[in-house]
Amino acid sequence: MRKLFAIFSILFTYNISSAQDKLLIAEGTSPNLYITHTIAPKENYYSVGRMYNVSPRELAPYNNLTFEKGFTMGQIIRIPLGPNNFSQGDAPGENEVPVPVYHTMKAKEGLYRVSIKYNKVPLDKLRKWNKLSGDAVGTGTKIIIGYLKVLKDQSPLVNQGIKINSSDIAINKQAVDNKQAEKKQEPEKPVEVRPEEVRPVVQERPENVNAINTGGTINFNGGKFKSLYNDQIKNRSLENESGVAATFKTTSGWQDGKYYCFHNTAQPATIIKITNNANGKVVYAKVLDAIPDIKQNSGLLLRISNSAAAELGALDKFDCSISYAPSKSP
Repeated sequence: MRKLFAIFSILFTYNISSAQDKLLIAEGTSPNLYITHTIAPKENYYSVGRMYNVSPRELAPYNNLTFEKGFTMGQIIRIPLGPNNFSQGDAPGENEVPVPVYHTMKAKEGLYRVSIKYNKVPLDKLRKWNKLSGDAVGTGTKIIIGYLKVLKDQSPLVNQGIKINSSDIAINKQAVDNKQAEKKQEPEKPVEVRPEEVRPVVQERPENVNAINTGGTINFNGGKFKSLYNDQIKNRSLENESGVAATFKTTSGWQDGKYYCFHNTAQPATIIKITNNANGKVVYAKVLDAIPDIKQNSGLLLRISNSAAAELGALDKFDCSISYAPSKSP
């Protein structure tokens, strides 16, 4: 009987300990991000605090617990991800090891939405950390959204750490400062931005949805994504939809013809052909993500960049028809 109990105890301890070797999965929404930890035998606030590089006395109030009472074996607690132990831009210190923290991709979720959820981490960082060539990521895929910084001589999680160059995590602050200085010197010049800098400015306007702005001044023959659209639709059946489109403000597209949009059905990185029903003009826009779920977007088929609307000769709201190739079944 004692032997059986001893074997059971060993197996239970092994299972609990093994749980700490699993990938660290981020939960919550910025700024309240956290990971979870399952309490193993003999663990206390101090040992858990050392493991995740967080103050032990911070853990109790964060989990609505009493510090003096201690933990119960098998209890699941939240570990806050804050400036002291979580990095999305700064390089780790000499005695720190970066341990990847992951997000599990949901259906129809793109990098843009992941960026917004996790402190607006730049899309180029997400691509670099995860060796991605584009914005389309499969459902269920685990992608790095930052790094837990643990101390080399205190945390068993160092075994999950990675060897990484500081430049792979850190953002070049001098380059950012130089770019901002250039903007101040030439405020009147349109600035090309990356997709991650595209942020929708949602406004309600009273204009008739059929109104046409005949003063549009740009023409990129549909935009830079036209050829990519043609590649995507080869030997594919198309989805065709009609409805009301609205715009969001951005500096992207005015100089390079790179147009972007938000749509609830097409997967991120899909190119959509958008036709202004009032005049037959066409543009091609890349899907960033689903339309933000707010009151102003109720009833909209899609939102497109205002630069795309300018080529379409449209105002802030207009009737449109769209075509795109749906994602292939797995």
